[in-house]
Amino acid sequence: MQSGEIKKLYYSISEVSRITGLKQHVLRYWETEFPGLKPTKNRAGNRIYRERDIKYLRRIKDLLYNQKYTIEGARRKLKEEEELDKKKGNIKEKIKEIRKELKDVLDILS
Repeated sequence: MQSGEIKKLYYSISEVSRITGLKQHVLRYWETEFPGLKPTKNRAGNRIYRERDIKYLRRIKDLLYNQKYTIEGARRKLKEEEELDKKKGNIKEKIKEIRKELKDVLDILS
């Protein structure tokens, strides 16, 4: 996005199309191919995208257009990245627990 552009909570498919440079039919097709891409729909049934959806679309676009992955390959790569992010989150939680335990031990020894 351009620096002067106002960030919103939700974007329409036409706005996302303009932001990402992808046609609307491509966005709708990718929804069927990538399980992580699930824009919600408003009461009228129109797709509404969030910043995380746009970020995800940009990642898909990079994998397909720049890095020349196939759709299946991009799907696998995204799944691997999601699993790695989960592992990193688990590690961070473990580190927090260890820090707390060490602090408790330090308090006991003080």
